[in-house]
Formats: sequence, C-alpha cells, structure tokens
Amino acid sequence: MINPFKNKKGLGRGLSSLIGDSDIKISSNKINIGSIVPNKNQPRKMFEKESLDELKNSIKERGIIQPLIVRRSDDQDNKYELIAGERRWQAAQLAGLHEVPVTIIQADNLKSLELAIIENVQRKDLNAIEEAESYKNLIDNFGYDQEQVSQFIGKSRSHISNSLRLLNLPEKLIDMIRYGKISQGHAKILIGLENAIFLAEKIIKKRLSVRQSENLVRLLKKGSEIKKNLKDPNIAATENELMDKIGMRVFLKTKKNNSGSLIFEYKGIDQLDRLISIIKDNY
Repeated sequence: MINPFKNKKGLGRGLSSLIGDSDIKISSNKINIGSIVPNKNQPRKMFEKESLDELKNSIKERGIIQPLIVRRSDDQDNKYELIAGERRWQAAQLAGLHEVPVTIIQADNLKSLELAIIENVQRKDLNAIEEAESYKNLIDNFGYDQEQVSQFIGKSRSHISNSLRLLNLPEKLIDMIRYGKISQGHAKILIGLENAIFLAEKIIKKRLSVRQSENLVRLLKKGSEIKKNLKDPNIAATENELMDKIGMRVFLKTKKNNSGSLIFEYKGIDQLDRLISIIKDNY
C-alpha cells in the first residue's frame, strides 16, 4: 500500500525537502532546452501570457535562478521529462535560451506527480479545477483515498472533499471556474442546484460577491418553497366543497402524472362510521 507521508505533511515542506527525504538519486547539470519534454501528469494546464512575458523578461536579465526538476523520459531516448518548473521552461523558450539548469532525479510516475502537485499547490499556481483534477488523479490512478491525499498535501479532509465535488458540476460551469469567470467560493454555493448554470451566468453578469451569491440562492430557494406550497385554486375549491358536504377536513394531493391521494381527516369514530356509510351507500 502507498505510504508517501511517513514524515511531515506535504504542503508544509519545500520541494527540496520532499526530494531530500526520499531515496531519490539527484544530479545537477545544464542541458539543452530542446531535450526537455512536458510532464504527461502536469497538474497545471493554463499559463497566463502576461505572466509568462514578465518571467521571460526576468530570465533575459538574470537567467534562471531556480533549476528545473526533471527525470529521464521512460519512452523517449535522450529526453528528460519535466517534473517541476514548466512555467520557467516555457518562459526560457520565449527568452531564446539554449540551455537551462536542471536537477535530474530518479522518480516513478507517482513520485513525479506528487512533486508536480506539491510545487503547484505551494505556489498557488493551480486553479480550483486543476487542483481537483490533481487529487482525482492520485485517487483514480495511484490508489490514494481522500484521507491519504489530505495527509500528503497538508490540507484538511473537508478541503479535499469539497475540491473533488467541483468535478461533479456541469461541464459548462467547470469551464467557468477553470477560466476564472467565477471563483471556487461561488462554485461551492452552486453544487447540487438544478439551475446552477443559470445562477452562474447571473453571478457573472451582475458581478456578485460570494456573499451576495449566497443571498441570491437563499432567496430563490425560499421563493421556490413558497411556490411549491401554493395550492392550485381548483384543488382548494374541491377540498372545500367536499368538506362542506361531509363535515370533515379533506386533503387532495395530485402528482404530475395525474395520480395522487385523497385524504379524509376524521376526529372520532362517529365521523369515520358516517364516512364509511356514505361510501357504501353510494358505491
């Protein structure tokens, strides 16, 4: 069974600490930037152009201060798979660098994913959906459960659970979160609502805060309950007519498929006997 957290929790530790605590063999070098290939398990999918341009300019002036972390590719000869530092790698390419400093480690797919997730979560580089997809990857493909993810990442079990629940939202809403149109806080309010997309569009259009969105959802739920409790006037009239005729309270409940129930409320054995007599005499 996987036991990746025998020491401290992951999030409270630096990447170098995580590598140093393991049995990973390490070597440092400079390698050709063209020999590096992307990490197939990279949690982060989105990189802002403006941020990359700023980093590119910084690299042109000062070079790459923190080495990229790579491992030898298991399916491409003479290539290195990137584990951590993809943003630096992309910016270095934009800056026209031919060589980059790297730390070469020996790591399997699981360790590669662990290190990539830790780096991105520590830097707060992942959007809410990328973070949730990372946790799901650990669970679905590497045998973790939510408690193990919680311990390894260093976040609460409820945070992991709430994060994963975002992936149950409609795909259109997931894209809204992924592209920053609504926040994770907004998304949590919408989980489980039938009209979640409609509400998300309303939140975006009105630029509602999380608190304002909570109030909107609360009002809509209250309005829906009131509407649900409003009785059809035809049903109310039928109930009143029957009450006048037999002298006891009557409740008529109908369903969408035209089925339902007719309930008579009697307050004593005499009323029950009279109701039974009416039914027997007429049917």
